[in-house]
Amino acid sequence: MVKLTMIARVTDGLPLAEGLDDGRDVKDAEFYKQQVKALFKNLSRGHNEASRMSVETGPYVFNYIIEGRVCYLTMCDRAYPKKLAFQYLEDLRNEFERVNGSQIETAARPYAFIKFDTFIQKTKKLYQDTHTQRNIAKLNDELYEVHQIMTRNVQEVLGVGEQLDQVSQMSSRLSSESRIYADKAKDLNRQALIRKWAPVAIVLGVVFVLFWLKNKIW
Repeated sequence: MVKLTMIARVTDGLPLAEGLDDGRDVKDAEFYKQQVKALFKNLSRGHNEASRMSVETGPYVFNYIIEGRVCYLTMCDRAYPKKLAFQYLEDLRNEFERVNGSQIETAARPYAFIKFDTFIQKTKKLYQDTHTQRNIAKLNDELYEVHQIMTRNVQEVLGVGEQLDQVSQMSSRLSSESRIYADKAKDLNRQALIRKWAPVAIVLGVVFVLFWLKNKIW
């Protein structure tokens, strides 16, 4: 069964809509929602490998598609047919783009399209029972296949993102330290030049003053 549905903008991870009544029968629903938000955050940083993916987490699977810089994600039981999960997401995508497509890029606040929940709930009901004639027909539809969609583990997906963040932070720190070292090296070179030529400058200054005084006196 479909348990959670969330929609977010990929460029910055901003949540745009979700199923308001989702997760009531899910133990630790908030924990899984936090995982979804972490996944959106990774996607916003460019840590996505495919526009369609299944991510296993505990007894559930996150299935998502990315279209038009928007990620449509649903969490289902592991036994729920992947084909139905992705067709459910395609239905959401088509309607969301039709209704809100022109406003997606300009949305500035979280859940700006929360009214889309009405369509989410209506569509979710159509996909809950896998044994209806409608859903059996979709399962037998050869025009939409999901065999090539990659399946990964949530620890692996989120862990990769965290490791990449650490590498990025380390690189930034090394770059900053390199600039500091270069500035210090310039200061040391400047001080060395001053120490080297200061006595010469003093002697020349004294000679110039004496020469000037001599001309003034004579």
